Amino acid sequence: MTIYDKLAELKEDFRVQLRVIYALIMREIHTRYGRENLGFLWVLGEPVLFCTGVTILWTAMRPSHEHGLPMTAIVVTGYVPLTMWRHCLGHSVKAFESNGSLLFHRQVTPTSIILARAVLEIAGTTMAGLLITCGAIFTGFMKPPQYYSMLYLGLGFHMLFCIAISMIFASISEMSDLVEKGVSIFSYLSLPFTGAFSMVEWLPAKYRWYMMISPSVENIEMIREGQFGLNAHAHYDIFYNSWITLLLLIMGFYSTQRVRRYILVQ
Repeated sequence: MTIYDKLAELKEDFRVQLRVIYALIMREIHTRYGRENLGFLWVLGEPVLFCTGVTILWTAMRPSHEHGLPMTAIVVTGYVPLTMWRHCLGHSVKAFESNGSLLFHRQVTPTSIILARAVLEIAGTTMAGLLITCGAIFTGFMKPPQYYSMLYLGLGFHMLFCIAISMIFASISEMSDLVEKGVSIFSYLSLPFTGAFSMVEWLPAKYRWYMMISPSVENIEMIREGQFGLNAHAHYDIFYNSWITLLLLIMGFYSTQRVRRYILVQ
């Protein structure tokens, strides 16, 4: 077999996996939200309600500006990525067990199962964030982003981070019941290290590096620089964020390849 034959075979396998992931996404939508009434619109509606509610409350309860930045934009640029991360994490737990029967199909793998769930959550949260941002700009509570390229870069890194976390926790939750029970506690305890409601610049200089260990903080800092420009005084390291995200993705793909023997098919 020549190198061109191998590349053609790899390309076909990739296409098959894309079709499998799409089919799994549609199955997840129908299973979770049903086929009647609003149905799949809840993929978008659920994060919209969460993010809009938090944004309205924080805008009403807090000063209009904090550290020179508008409060509404601070909440939107922080809570939308936070919601994406929490939804991906929450729906990754025991994802393989609930879909284990699908593994009897040769084309379906643990990796495709968790990728389908993560992509669904990311797509829903991203569309919700877009609607909320457009609404806030239209009503005058936010201004359009200043650096779209940095905004997209931060979102891209955050999506990859959420996918990696989904794969890792989906795998270890199958291996240990303790992880399954502790995910909700972990998600709450880690809130201060997500960077959602504060910026690194607002912290004392000697404590900033603790926050910058978290890829989520790096991502949200980039998103806020994209939104506010240089006024945000964002702190991030693209080189560090690149290799730590790549490392998490490698860990995620490796763990999903090793998890099949732990999956209990109901």
